[in-house]
Amino acid sequence: MKPKYYISTAIAYTSAKPHIGNTYEIVLADAIARYKRLTGYDVYFQTGTDEHGQKIEQKAQEFGKEPQQFVDEIAGEVKKIWDVMNTSYDRFVRTTDPHHMQEVSKIFEKLYQQGDIYKGNYSGLYCTPCESFFTESQLKDGKCPDCGREVTYASEEAYFLKLSRYSKWLEEYIESHPDFIVPESRKNEIMNNFIKPGLQDLCVSRTSFKWGVPVTFDQDHVIYVWIDALSNYITFLGYDVDGNSDKEFQKYWPADLHLIGKDILRFHTIYWPVILKALDLPMPKQIFGHPWVLFGTDKMSKSKGNIVYADDLVEEFGVDAVRYYFLHEIPFASDGTFTKELLVERINADLANILGNLVNRTIGMAKKYFDGTIKNPKVKEELDDEFISFVESVPPKVEEQMNQIRIANAIDEIFEIFRRSNKYIDETMPWVLAKDETKKDRLMTVLYHLVEAIRYGAVLLQPFMPETSEKIFTQLNTTETQYDSLDHFGKYPSNNTLNEAEVLFQRIDVK
Repeated sequence: MKPKYYISTAIAYTSAKPHIGNTYEIVLADAIARYKRLTGYDVYFQTGTDEHGQKIEQKAQEFGKEPQQFVDEIAGEVKKIWDVMNTSYDRFVRTTDPHHMQEVSKIFEKLYQQGDIYKGNYSGLYCTPCESFFTESQLKDGKCPDCGREVTYASEEAYFLKLSRYSKWLEEYIESHPDFIVPESRKNEIMNNFIKPGLQDLCVSRTSFKWGVPVTFDQDHVIYVWIDALSNYITFLGYDVDGNSDKEFQKYWPADLHLIGKDILRFHTIYWPVILKALDLPMPKQIFGHPWVLFGTDKMSKSKGNIVYADDLVEEFGVDAVRYYFLHEIPFASDGTFTKELLVERINADLANILGNLVNRTIGMAKKYFDGTIKNPKVKEELDDEFISFVESVPPKVEEQMNQIRIANAIDEIFEIFRRSNKYIDETMPWVLAKDETKKDRLMTVLYHLVEAIRYGAVLLQPFMPETSEKIFTQLNTTETQYDSLDHFGKYPSNNTLNEAEVLFQRIDVK
């Protein structure tokens, strides 16, 4: 039996086409999911769209469309971009799905019947884009602390979730599960700013708009976005409030990793655990609040006119170059920067120079000296043992970094194989060996080692740059692409003939 691994992204809000900040998350999740599959896990990877709320109702009106038509179009855009980025999700979910809506109604009803939800009145400062109420003290310069936009005073009858009932439990749970929220800085922020001061009960229904899941026992109310959206992680797996959950739910829940943006951390680390606790369900094992992708030094926003879309970048630079940039250049715990100049710099320095050049040179020499046929006569020297030992040491290092969700570091470890291989060419100087007929077997051994090192790197690179790995395997003419083929150096078949070399990444003129 393979161990199971359930990873989810936040579901994208269908108010507009997703920009690269949203796309970064799906690529990050995809790299983790692919790595887990590669290393022998039974992976379930869920993503999708969040389709209800006041903002969507208003947007649809602006465009003269029915809300359902509007969200159908945006959900199609989201799915198209996720597919352009070559992401391997198992299920793409939508919160307008009738089964999901039915289950959300039942969850709301159950929480109401057991006294976790009660009816009251809400008065406060409301941010429509964030669909959140704030107190005066939470505002930043009189504006929404999350998005910086204007807030308006609102008052309406509403149902509330008794967060206050679970405040102590949640604080103790997070304290006793140090890896529940990562990175550490995000955990401290949630504990110090929200949980320790004491949780206020949460408004979980609205009467001021209609585009949402209705409260079955009170038709004036629709269920507020957070119970609706957060429940997607269990409803689409077949969770049923009445105890008739599907086998898929029993198999995959609890989630191993909820991957979300740091801006929605509060909802996933406070509201969601409380909902699960109230439903008597296990907690997800880990919630990772990833950083933002900034455009230069600014947060991307339509008002600033600095939005970049992933499908445009892919058209210009290719999918794996864009994936590489997102995965390698955005730090673990702090915001990352995107500019086209930086992307071009990385393509030239890392992808064309270090990786592309290595593959091209190696196949070129094999073709020139041996018509592309690779054998392993095992004429080794001391530096070969050091080289082989280094290559064999990389898979455990990659695993260690991936276990800590340090994706950029994992990619660095893989690229050390390519860097070290380039150095090995300089050390062994195949062009000098080729001039000496007595060194023929030594030359062939050197080229065999290079081909095998490239194969090692390509196997490990699959989760991050799947198309590039596939191209390398084709050029090497090998089917040894599984993770267990890295149990020792030397799995590349002796007496095998390489295919023609093709340029993996063209150098780009910055101008």
